[in-house]
Amino acid sequence: MTATATSVDEPDQLDPQSAPAPRAARLARRLAPAAAATLSGVLLYVSFPPRTLWWLAVPAFAVLGGVLRGRTWKAGLGLGYLFGLGFLLPLLVWTGVEVGPGPWLALAVIEAVFVALVGAGIAAVSRLPGRPVWAAALWVAGEAARARVPFGGFPWGKIAFGQADGVFLPLAALGGTPVLGFAVVLCGFGLYEAVRLAVERRHTRAVRRAAAAVALLSVAVPVVGALAARTLVSDEAEDGTATVAVIQGNVPRAGLDFNSQRRAVLDYHARETERLAAEVKAGKVPQPDFVLWPENSSDIDPFTNADAYAVIDAAAKEIGAPISVGGVVEKDGRLYNQQILWDPEKGPTDTYDKRQIQPFGEYLPLRSLIGAINDEWTSMVRQDFSRGDEPGVFTLDGTEVGLATCYEAAFDWAVRDTVTAGAQMISVPSNNATFDRSEMTYQQLAMSRVRAVEHSRTVTVPVTSGVSAVIMPDGTVTQRTGMFVADSLVQEVPLRSSDTPATRLGVLPEVLLVLVAAGGLGWAVVAGVRGRRAGRA
Repeated sequence: MTATATSVDEPDQLDPQSAPAPRAARLARRLAPAAAATLSGVLLYVSFPPRTLWWLAVPAFAVLGGVLRGRTWKAGLGLGYLFGLGFLLPLLVWTGVEVGPGPWLALAVIEAVFVALVGAGIAAVSRLPGRPVWAAALWVAGEAARARVPFGGFPWGKIAFGQADGVFLPLAALGGTPVLGFAVVLCGFGLYEAVRLAVERRHTRAVRRAAAAVALLSVAVPVVGALAARTLVSDEAEDGTATVAVIQGNVPRAGLDFNSQRRAVLDYHARETERLAAEVKAGKVPQPDFVLWPENSSDIDPFTNADAYAVIDAAAKEIGAPISVGGVVEKDGRLYNQQILWDPEKGPTDTYDKRQIQPFGEYLPLRSLIGAINDEWTSMVRQDFSRGDEPGVFTLDGTEVGLATCYEAAFDWAVRDTVTAGAQMISVPSNNATFDRSEMTYQQLAMSRVRAVEHSRTVTVPVTSGVSAVIMPDGTVTQRTGMFVADSLVQEVPLRSSDTPATRLGVLPEVLLVLVAAGGLGWAVVAGVRGRRAGRA
């Protein structure tokens, strides 16, 4: 047989140094969208408290818009998931402070699925006219789903909750957290479209006016709307004022084991109240009309333990004002996270049972399955708490005070119905000692600031270990405590009874935005089917 000569043009004769470069470039091009999606998620996280970089949310969504534009829904699913992990993994790290990384990673991985589905939807509508509107509505729809399922939902990380220091905040009074979040996301996707069209114009000089108008309006309308909505925000005292005292008693030490020192926690809050009473008698601070203690300030049931009853009663008599006490109470064999209205003369006169209880914290879903995986987790929640069924509004020395206990502040309905039930101000009693000095307490404080603007009410945040605060109806924090210190805040605050549009509309803005998202998806599906048919023809 005759041997065949090797051509100099064949690959094995190429310079070996030139081959890796194209492969590396191709690999970089393949990984670039994934890296951009992940890093834009991290950028969104950085926009959240305790940082005041709220404006970073806009470029975060601009980058996401660029990453998802023109992708298949499958690619959008994967890239959306990476964006969700980049955002939620660092945002929720506090959930593993005391129980280890397992629950934290599981929560972030599951919650990122909702973001992945939104990413698939955004990719699907990215070929439609008016794509920033459809994309922003899809994000709100994803948040709506995440706030409801599974196990009652987990709305932590709503875009609105990162905007307490931003120019968009007044939109909360217009349409609540859905409208506020929609505006921020719309601005981000609009920014991407505006930049893309500007670049395109430089190269081709052929940009459709309609597309340019949509891009510019997507950026301009949220900003102009936020400026116009400032007229809805007011600190005017419509129903007079009340002098309120917020007590932070502190805990013996941070961590889950503080629950084993329940009497010490109760004593700390009674002691701080008595210290405040001494300052009132000395004329150093004004006499409060009422006093607010945090959630779990008495984990000893005062209805069944005479010593706990005596401690709280003595503190109320010493300060000479009614106290809202956070207690753990057993009724008819059931456990409740309860706020107790304690009158200095009559003792306990009213109660509010927390309605939105925290899964895996106050009750354990799938207890038998979780016990089979790790029985230590089941021992952390030995007995499930039961839910209340009525909104909490206490009449404290003539002031109607709405109650949203800790985790409830994250849920739109749980705060709104205290206002529709007559609350002139809102209190968010909380217990963050479990989460040490993590960002959790600052994230929750930002939620309360958004709620203040949303319903135009003063909001107080009494916390066992900090940060406790007094928030004006415009979202401004006028007083706050440090972390893990005993302290008290006394302030005269405005009382209000008028309703914002957000209070009146309730869930309607969210429903409308979900319908917009559904319409965009429907249009994308129909357009896709027609395109495939045309291709086959």
